[in-house]
Amino acid sequence: MVKVITYGTFDLLHQGHINLLRRAKELGDYLIVGVTSDNFDRNRGKLNVRNNVIERIDAVRATGYADEIIIEDYIGQKIDDIQRYNIDVFAIGSDWQGKFDYLNEYCKVVYLQRTEGISSTMLRKKTENIIRLGVIGSGRIAKRFIPETKVMNGIDVVSVYNINKKDADIFKNSLNLKASYSDFDEFIKDIDAVYIASPHLTHYEYSKRALEKGKHVLCEIPFVLSSTQARELYTLAESKGLVLLEASKTAHCPGFMHLVALVKSGIIGDVVDVKASLSKMVYPPTRELDATQAGGSMTEHAPLTLMAIIKLLGHDIVDFNFHSRIQNGVDIFTKGILNYHHATASITLGIGVKTEGNLVISGTKGYVYVPAPWWLTDYYEVRFENQTNNKKYFYNYDGDGLRYEIQEFISMIVNHRLSSYRLRRHESIAIAKIIENYRNGINVTEI
Repeated sequence: MVKVITYGTFDLLHQGHINLLRRAKELGDYLIVGVTSDNFDRNRGKLNVRNNVIERIDAVRATGYADEIIIEDYIGQKIDDIQRYNIDVFAIGSDWQGKFDYLNEYCKVVYLQRTEGISSTMLRKKTENIIRLGVIGSGRIAKRFIPETKVMNGIDVVSVYNINKKDADIFKNSLNLKASYSDFDEFIKDIDAVYIASPHLTHYEYSKRALEKGKHVLCEIPFVLSSTQARELYTLAESKGLVLLEASKTAHCPGFMHLVALVKSGIIGDVVDVKASLSKMVYPPTRELDATQAGGSMTEHAPLTLMAIIKLLGHDIVDFNFHSRIQNGVDIFTKGILNYHHATASITLGIGVKTEGNLVISGTKGYVYVPAPWWLTDYYEVRFENQTNNKKYFYNYDGDGLRYEIQEFISMIVNHRLSSYRLRRHESIAIAKIIENYRNGINVTEI
């Protein structure tokens, strides 16, 4: 019996896919089809995949050509599969001509002619409505945001809003946008969604005004500084059927998502302690050191460290306390302790004090160590008492990482999904509540 194997994403299954599967099946007696996993696609930078892996497997099975379907989940798997399944022929589309010649050492490699005039990319472009997005704010993060949208299908950043028209014009011209505004009502007219990257204290007002105008909202961290405001905005968004997403890039990156899933699977037993640290030295004059703009290490860094803790331990916190070094009304260093019924957690934050920015998750069987900068999660280790059982995990972290939150934002809009499992609304509200308690001086000691 001649065994044939082929691989693909098979997103938005079309006639080209079906033709390729038919031709591959004709090369032998038994066809194995490898369908890429969602995580593998993300790690390869394929963020525009419309169908999830289950949907794609079902579509391949429905063609009737696959005798067996497997999942491709890592680089180098093709060689392993060819040997494991005793493959005689490896078949792939002709657009990969020459790229898999190295597999000739293990089996015969055949490049199959692709069907002209059709592809998943073309179908995505034809079937998706382009989301016209406007940016509120023209600072550092907004400048990094625009290039990240260029790797995504389905979104077009068309304009920028800033109360200072000169700044808006400079931003528009430097990033080749179509329009710039200092009038909010004019800005909001011809867009479908907004990305809010303005100063912290304006997030609530801009989010509310955009939602009231029927626009989807992606808002930078910290989302808002009050749990009441956070709850109000999520309720407003839901009542209007709009997407409101906190732009916590770490929550959406592949490495961190897999880390959370792995820990929740019980690999290190019951989690009893989480330590998350984050620091960045800043120097005046800068917004981070301005008390009138809600500067400080807590507002700057707590949204990410608290997100990690809440994703791992939940939001049912029994008690908490903070210790801060204050300078000119701003906390340049804060240590926070959060206690749960069966676990504890701590955050160490600095904008005028430097500390090791790592993440350590301790369990009853082992622990996870994520080196600095843990919030750009591309590598971590699972460690045990018996070091021979230790495992290392590596992930791609592409660009500035903003593309991951953009991809989720687009997906939520396209699929009419108002909540994201990556950062749920009640988790976002819990983060705002803790920051609010701190800003109100609850259980805060100056050191």
